[in-house]
Amino acid sequence: MANECQCKKNEITREQLAQIDSIIERYGARQNYLILVLKETQELFGYLPAQIQRYIARGLNLNPSQVFGVVSFYSFFTMVPRGRHTIRVCLGTACYVKRSDEVLEKLKDKLDVEVGKMTQDGRYSLESVRCLGACGLAPVVVVDNDTHGAVDSVKIMDIINQYN
Repeated sequence: MANECQCKKNEITREQLAQIDSIIERYGARQNYLILVLKETQELFGYLPAQIQRYIARGLNLNPSQVFGVVSFYSFFTMVPRGRHTIRVCLGTACYVKRSDEVLEKLKDKLDVEVGKMTQDGRYSLESVRCLGACGLAPVVVVDNDTHGAVDSVKIMDIINQYN
């Protein structure tokens, strides 16, 4: 599980910079390793705020917009902190027809969280996605790496409560 970022008010400590330097050095500061550098950095800090993206850009001799482009393109990168567990609700056609929107609304209500945000206790992040590639199991919810099929708004909280 990713460590929580200890960045307070956009301040990065020298120790954190040293950790990023170590990752960059491991890949020879080569630009073609950007995704791997970002992945390992996110594993350390839990997310990739703009300040860390700019630091990585300097270390790999890239334009910060190139780093931002990669971070914003791939869904597995995040620029905001995530909870200990990530809940993804599919809103693709097959899932939507089987009322995944009701599942999403129940989660928003019971967890008191909006899509794209983290619960106040830091336990869960809630995301909606367009397809999880499991249409035969519709409606689908993925919690961390666990896929749950045929989910409905009545039993969703029983599933979520398994993740403490």
